[in-house]
Amino acid sequence: MNMTHSGDHSGDHHAPEGLRTRGTVIVVPGRGETRATYARLGSRLAYDAYRVRVIDPPATGPTVATVLDDLAARLAGAVEGVAAGQPEGPPRPLVLAGSDLGAAALSALLVTSTGTPAWWPDAVVLAGLPGAGARAGGAWEDELDVRTHCPTHRGVLTGDASVRRGALAAALPQDLLDAAYADDTGIPHLLLVGQADPLADPDALARAAKTLPRARLVSVRGAHHDVLNDLQHRSVAAEIVAFLEALREDLVPAVTVESSTW
Repeated sequence: MNMTHSGDHSGDHHAPEGLRTRGTVIVVPGRGETRATYARLGSRLAYDAYRVRVIDPPATGPTVATVLDDLAARLAGAVEGVAAGQPEGPPRPLVLAGSDLGAAALSALLVTSTGTPAWWPDAVVLAGLPGAGARAGGAWEDELDVRTHCPTHRGVLTGDASVRRGALAAALPQDLLDAAYADDTGIPHLLLVGQADPLADPDALARAAKTLPRARLVSVRGAHHDVLNDLQHRSVAAEIVAFLEALREDLVPAVTVESSTW
């Protein structure tokens, strides 16, 4: 079974040849990151027969509206690209996954959008949503410590000349976070947070999860801000795949534990 994709830097990852694609995942990176930052996650989800496209992070602008307009345009282009040549559109379910700024902007965009644009998702995954005023200063090694303790991922970030160092030094705009934490849309949400994430606000996340009609808040033991790319990345990817599979069954999980002694 051969898995093909058009290259890590392109951000495109395809399901293995010969298998029916089970859905589409559009990944929105966070501050300072690039499409290559999510090559490992994209390849892993693609191996489970999901079509993955990683886009560039939202462009910063003078206003939150500028950021969200830019993200909406990027999402529309990504969905159009995935749907090219497919009369029925992109494989469903269509899930949007964001980290850090990507998570905050996705959540805010859901709140502020009107109508049902072509990129409107069946579900969202929000990872590493920052708390109000959260920022990380210091040298590059200090920022890496905030992001991840995975040596492979630290190497990926350090070796990518396009990664913007110091990107976590400034907090996200408060009005963007206010909109993000006001998200009450009815689509399913998977919220992922690292227990060791110094930029997270666990109480705010817990309150946000309770206001969402269909949400699961998952805390990842020992994980830092880049919860999708920390030492626990295999378990996190498995949680995402389980969420994607449950979406196909109206959020009823395929596996339940009847009895356990651990």
